[in-house]
Amino acid sequence: MSIFDRAKNKAEELLGRAEELYGESHGDAAATVAGEAHVQKAEAEEELERGQHRPDDEGTAAAR
Repeated sequence: MSIFDRAKNKAEELLGRAEELYGESHGDAAATVAGEAHVQKAEAEEELERGQHRPDDEGTAAAR
């Protein structure tokens, strides 16, 4: 994942947190849920990225 993809994920996460906060403070359930969805998507993409580039997990654990 490039630096631009990481920046995009972080921006989406921050946008989601802001939208979630707005929804909570104004009693807007739709904005709260949409914000949570943005945060979860960004976190999932970040987790997927970390899982793809783990140097200790090359599929050789079963061969030991």
